[in-house]
Amino acid sequence: MTSELEGLLDVQAHDLALDRLRHRREALPERAQLDTATRELAVRERERDEVQRRREEVLREEKRIDDEAQALGARAAEVEQKLYSGTVTSPRELQAMQADVEMLKGHRSDLEDRELEVMEQRETLEGQLAALDANRATLAADIDRLRAVISAAEVEIDAEAGVEQGARDAAAEKIGANLLRDYETRRARNKGAGAARLVGTTCQACHLSIPSTEAEQIHRGGGSEVAYCDNCGAILVP
Repeated sequence: MTSELEGLLDVQAHDLALDRLRHRREALPERAQLDTATRELAVRERERDEVQRRREEVLREEKRIDDEAQALGARAAEVEQKLYSGTVTSPRELQAMQADVEMLKGHRSDLEDRELEVMEQRETLEGQLAALDANRATLAADIDRLRAVISAAEVEIDAEAGVEQGARDAAAEKIGANLLRDYETRRARNKGAGAARLVGTTCQACHLSIPSTEAEQIHRGGGSEVAYCDNCGAILVP
């Protein structure tokens, strides 16, 4: 029994090493950086979608104004051609036609001014899109880099864990099934410690003391019987 109890401490050491490796794998700093970059990229994507939507609206407005200005220009040219064709001789009608031409050209000028304003809006939005695209490209490259770093670290940690698991399995083979099952149950309950050395009256798992008479009895028994910590329930190894 004594050798099996000592073996439990070996198993415990390997289990704790595996716990540390799992924690290290899960807590890689690049994971938090990746989460931040991924969330930021999603924000930039939404911003770009909104700016793109507004740009398309402005483009439609720009086209509508341009089409209307072109139509007014064509109408003004048509009236002006008729005005100077000599086919109309009535002064009153000629005066009305001249007024129409001036009105059409004035309206077209107003539309062209408005079109310039809309074009400026479009150019501003296109500048925002270019900036967002550059930012998205930077974030995407950073995400790819972080994923590569995480993947490489996982491979390294998994290799270490494989070696540690092999050593743990070899140590566990030397322990009886019932004792090993008892250890694993207590380790799961304690979230880490299933067995611990008893130093004096102190359990090295929870670092609390048990009654001195009980500790003395365990030490005197030299591991001939399985004993447990009164505080955390871990198997005590004298």
